Amino acid sequence: MSTQLAARPALPVHAARPALSVVVPAFDEEAVLPAFHARLVPVMEAIGLPFEVVYVNDGSRDGTLGVMLALRAQDPRVSLVNLSRNFGKEIALTAGLDHAAADQAVVVIDADLQDPPEVIPDLVAAWRQGYDVAYARRRAREGETWLKKATAAGFYRVMQRIGGKVDLPADTGDFRLMSRRALDALLALREQHRFMKGLFAWVGFPSIPVPYDRAPRAAGETKWNYWRLWNLSLEGITAFTVGPLKVATYLGLATAFGAAIYGIQLIIRTILWGNPVAGYPSLMAVVLFLGGVQLMTLGIIGEYLGRVFNETKRRPLYIVERHLPSEATDQRQARS
Repeated sequence: MSTQLAARPALPVHAARPALSVVVPAFDEEAVLPAFHARLVPVMEAIGLPFEVVYVNDGSRDGTLGVMLALRAQDPRVSLVNLSRNFGKEIALTAGLDHAAADQAVVVIDADLQDPPEVIPDLVAAWRQGYDVAYARRRAREGETWLKKATAAGFYRVMQRIGGKVDLPADTGDFRLMSRRALDALLALREQHRFMKGLFAWVGFPSIPVPYDRAPRAAGETKWNYWRLWNLSLEGITAFTVGPLKVATYLGLATAFGAAIYGIQLIIRTILWGNPVAGYPSLMAVVLFLGGVQLMTLGIIGEYLGRVFNETKRRPLYIVERHLPSEATDQRQARS
């Protein structure tokens, strides 16, 4: 089957467009997808607007693709985007947003049912009040360890302090609704290293939080271990602030200042009491400390340099192996 490079798809002039698109990226979610779709559809039908569900298979190794094909065979409102391999959640989410055909708003939600579909009507209600972005803010995080909660809270605090002009809402994930104009602004950002929570905040527009209680995962296992969460936090910090570079600069200045003070007192001691042979342990401690500071500074610079290198290659964000659009009918006259 032919592959398709990741350019933002254009709808034919005559194509019918749903009012709402629900974008659902998934990686190895075979166990939970049927239950998710069964809960999502009644919620969306009760809203009273024509909709589609855009499932994105991010190179799953289990039967996720087969489940998505079965759902599409049963429900013509299902759209399927199958990526050629695993590109990661941030890219898979971008692929789903690129292929969302809605002309009014888009909802982003995970398939694991930790973000309940029953919250979507609250997001829609906030959007109908005139807000372009309604983001779901967690009041409680059931099924997560205290360490994960503590590290997440620490990350949001760090981002709020060093994020500059980007105000990243605390206790907020990807679960949200965006108007079409906010989505179009977001899709204009095609950077390779994507931290979607930061990009959502960067585009601005009137926004409002919608509180909800996050549920435990309904089935399967989380794909976000602490190593992946650490790498995601690095993406967020380096993508939206040069704070680490400033920290490296200040650390270098502090080290140089400390070395100068040490040198001055060494000169004074030598003048007053002579110059005894320095001990080997203290010499090694100073050498290792300075070497560690230098290597850490080089590592920070390398993180930013690597991102510049990736951006200059101008590769497509993803490759689509297969795109099966929904068959939603044009009911725009019913929304007037």
